[in-house]
Amino acid sequence: MNSNLARRVVSAIGIGLVVLPLVWVGGPWLAAGVALLALGGTWEFCRMLRQAGQRPMEPWGLLLALALVAIAYWRPGPEVLGGLLAGALLISLAWQVLQRDSTGGASAEASAEALVGWGLTLAGALYVGWLAAHIVLLRGLAQGLLWLALALAITWASDIAAYFAGRAWGRHKLAPKISPHKTWEGGIAGLLAGTLIALLAVPFLHVPVVHALVLGFLATVAGTFGDLGESFIKRQVGVKDSGTLIPGHGGILDRIDSLLFVAVVVYYYAVGVLGV
Repeated sequence: MNSNLARRVVSAIGIGLVVLPLVWVGGPWLAAGVALLALGGTWEFCRMLRQAGQRPMEPWGLLLALALVAIAYWRPGPEVLGGLLAGALLISLAWQVLQRDSTGGASAEASAEALVGWGLTLAGALYVGWLAAHIVLLRGLAQGLLWLALALAITWASDIAAYFAGRAWGRHKLAPKISPHKTWEGGIAGLLAGTLIALLAVPFLHVPVVHALVLGFLATVAGTFGDLGESFIKRQVGVKDSGTLIPGHGGILDRIDSLLFVAVVVYYYAVGVLGV
């Protein structure tokens, strides 16, 4: 086992020792853990933007990401979510206007940079905060522990299979301009593993076999695009990893990019298709 793989394994074990107890107890403990992930991921997103020369509004992005997770936990109703998003748009844009006005105006170039930073900040908070909030929503379902465990199992099985199959047999690049290390061989192995592991939903959640396979397939494909999506962002801003917090894995976003998309698909399939 090479040193990088050893770091990945040790880090994965450490993550599991923290994550699994939170998943088990659920409630405010899990919500707090997801809130920390959302805050860390949003901060990493803003940090990458700054490295690319953009001007994100970190405080607003962090507050919005935190509020989205809080709403997922308390579930006050859709009107509160709508009000939060409307308020975030209005207040953050008003803040930009006041900032520009208080400095006596700004050049067209500076104003354009501020506008781009405003838009990217809101996009990043939604990308990380709202998608992460679905982890909390998933745990809040009837048999939410099992549904969230299923999402984690699909994500981890797919990632592990894709990693080792890609290292052993990978020859054909999946998306060379976005993520040069990913291969079709690894992607297919990950798709098979993620789809088959979803069959656990049959005995534990009493999901029909066909639905379990469809759910596993859709969630794994979504997870792959979650991974590639974050790689696309990193490629655009010119960084290798979103951070350095997790040895062998990079930053928080590097570790949860697939799970964010998987959790969304599992949640809406469970609620919208299976009627959980």
